[in-house]
Amino acid sequence: MDKNLSTGHAITHGSTHVNLGGDASEPREFHVTYLDTDCGLIRTEAFDSLPEAERFASRQVSGEDGWAIIDTVPAEQGRLAA
Repeated sequence: MDKNLSTGHAITHGSTHVNLGGDASEPREFHVTYLDTDCGLIRTEAFDSLPEAERFASRQVSGEDGWAIIDTVPAEQGRLAA
């Protein structure tokens, strides 16, 4: 696994990019946008922690066509109350 601390990391046989923008003091969630290679659609899943998002993204990066992008976004108000 190649690491580039300024932009995220790449995984062999595909790639994952992590965008850690935003204010670190506010509640955040992590959105993984990825290519679902089973059906060819681009999908998005939300996670509460970066390690969970990275594990999911790693599973999506299978084969040469797989890719995933992790974006850090402010947590939605509805998710904060849960």
